[in-house]
Amino acid sequence: MANSQQLPSHIAVIMDGNGRWAQRQNLPRIEGHRRGVASVRRTVEECTRLGIEQLTLYCLSSENWKRPQSELDFLMHLLEQYMIEERSTIMKQDVRVRTIGRRCGIPEGVLREIDKTIELSANNKGTCLCLAINYGGRGEIVDAISKIARDVKDGRVDPELLNEERIGQYLYTAGMPDPDLLIRTSGEMRISNFLLWQLSYSEIWVTNKCWPEFEESDLHEAIEIYSSRERRFGGLTAEIDDE
Repeated sequence: MANSQQLPSHIAVIMDGNGRWAQRQNLPRIEGHRRGVASVRRTVEECTRLGIEQLTLYCLSSENWKRPQSELDFLMHLLEQYMIEERSTIMKQDVRVRTIGRRCGIPEGVLREIDKTIELSANNKGTCLCLAINYGGRGEIVDAISKIARDVKDGRVDPELLNEERIGQYLYTAGMPDPDLLIRTSGEMRISNFLLWQLSYSEIWVTNKCWPEFEESDLHEAIEIYSSRERRFGGLTAEIDDE
């Protein structure tokens, strides 16, 4: 395992492949989502143990509403159950919970349990667990532009002074660091409308394992590979720069 200087501050995860894993096991798709919760638990606990500053999990995309209602109802049930059952562990491990995404469409009971966990954990100092629920990167940017347009119209913002930092303050992730490392399971080579602004310079690691199969060892492998890469952010390597 890489030492603390090489650890990413912020890890984002596209938790893909729950349904495919279940189908391979001749199980209903919802069983894949149920098993995926165990992977969430393992990953959160290990990030907490390692001292990762923030972990962002892509729980439900704005496009996922196209799925069968029975599957959506089960996902909402799992989310509500997670907030209730994991609350004591979240507090014990000093985890601070946040969410990003639009609240519309999420049942009131689920929102109530989410808000309760967010409020109870607000003063915790450990890993920030950010759950992307009903989230879409394009929608986030549209919402940010709408807020900026209103502020420009009302005279609160000078459009000539807009820059990347100022725009970032209008995003759902305002105040959060950009991800250093993006992990995607199930072997898909796309970012699926996830954190389109924030992933500009993130390192990407993809595993063919489906999310229910994701173990602590896979997290360690992703971090090891991340730590071996040289992040230049558009600049040159030290060797080239010295020539």
